[in-house]
Amino acid sequence: MTLISFAAAYQDNSWHHSPLFEVANRRLRRHTARATPDIRIDGTLIPRLVDHHVHVGLVDPVRLFAGGITHAIDLGWDPQVAHGWTQLNAPVITIAGALLTCVGGYPKNAGWGPTASTREVDGPDAAAAAVAEQQAAGASVIKVTLNSDAGPTPSDALLGGLIAAARASDLPVYAHAQGAGQAERAFTAGVDVLAHAPFSEMLSDELLTAMAAKRMRWVSTLRIHGWGSQTREVEVASDNIRRFAAAGGQVLYGTDAGNGPLTVGLNAHELAALVDAGVDLLPALTAAAPGERARQTNGPDIVALVAGVPPTDTAALPGWLGTARGVSVDALQSEGFS
Repeated sequence: MTLISFAAAYQDNSWHHSPLFEVANRRLRRHTARATPDIRIDGTLIPRLVDHHVHVGLVDPVRLFAGGITHAIDLGWDPQVAHGWTQLNAPVITIAGALLTCVGGYPKNAGWGPTASTREVDGPDAAAAAVAEQQAAGASVIKVTLNSDAGPTPSDALLGGLIAAARASDLPVYAHAQGAGQAERAFTAGVDVLAHAPFSEMLSDELLTAMAAKRMRWVSTLRIHGWGSQTREVEVASDNIRRFAAAGGQVLYGTDAGNGPLTVGLNAHELAALVDAGVDLLPALTAAAPGERARQTNGPDIVALVAGVPPTDTAALPGWLGTARGVSVDALQSEGFS
């Protein structure tokens, strides 16, 4: 057993200063007894940092991990390709498989993914088969698309059929909701997670409160709207997030990595936007995603490490977290690691 001390650690939803951990059989655990460490690391340990919306087909997962992401939720790609990502441990990747939609629905003709990344479903009777195909490829979440800005969307009957089929297999449902009324449609139908904070329209306080009360979750993805420019979509999504969070709604950190010129790894700009919207960063970054895949039992534990200690100024937290890197327990024990 090797004992390692850190300058700080985030665990059990709180910060701990000068904590001691033990490594045994390539697993990292808190060591509660007083002892002298074998290794001292002048950095902060965060056991997990999650990007709740990525497209691994468009980014390098090695770079995700190097940039601090220990867990990632891939929300749409060719399921036969995505299946291979479920075998990775650094980062741990959860997949949705193909995006499920109606005939001609988004993203069939969007051009950003391979043909097989979209699964057109021609009616409610075909919903169960479409869901089963994704699950057979290793999907532990299902994603449906409701993008009326880009074309037809699933009927209420088809949407209900897809959600019912997912429920029958104990798979949470994520939705891309874009266009007037689509976020409300997703909520009313029973979607668990919005893959993007609603950006098409300001949602009413009554709807936001109802979503929060039903424990619906939103993934942020604020940075995709203009990639740094202050657009109407940024303003709308930020305002919706601010009011949703104030109503007790859970906002999850997610970037839609692969969508344009975004940082691969922890995105300090996305984090800063969340701080501006009143979101508590660490819960948004560390929350387990609905349907998240467990780490493979072989291989060492993985964690995120940030140099130094967390800043006391909340405004400085995004920049500091943006320097995080993913490391394995084996690396932590390497001679000279710091």
